[in-house]
Amino acid sequence: QVQLVESGGGSVQAGGSLRLSCTTSGLTYDTSRMAWFRQAPGKEREVVAGILTGSRNTYHPNSVKGRFTISLDNASNTLYLQMNNLKPEDTAMYYCAAGRGPSDLTWTQVRSYNYWGQGTQVTVSS
Repeated sequence: QVQLVESGGGSVQAGGSLRLSCTTSGLTYDTSRMAWFRQAPGKEREVVAGILTGSRNTYHPNSVKGRFTISLDNASNTLYLQMNNLKPEDTAMYYCAAGRGPSDLTWTQVRSYNYWGQGTQVTVSS
């Protein structure tokens, strides 16, 4: 049984930092991609960082590039998201996700992920 459990969310002031963690269990050998998504009320879920587990190539959209960094620790089966210089528009529920099978050009899209955590809330005040 696959489990993804996020932690590390909270409330911070603009300019502050948070580090999200996602502990995983049950993932199989063909898990080729992992990512962090976020969803604010009334908005669609969007990717904020992704990593290919084999090549360790990463993706960060322009909205967070230079502020957010994804990393993966295989020894502890933990995915991280370091978030610096947080802005009020970063306020959202953040989700960890894992995808099985070969990754293609859609690997940063919601539909490419099979497993999801329950989410952790990040609130940034101005």
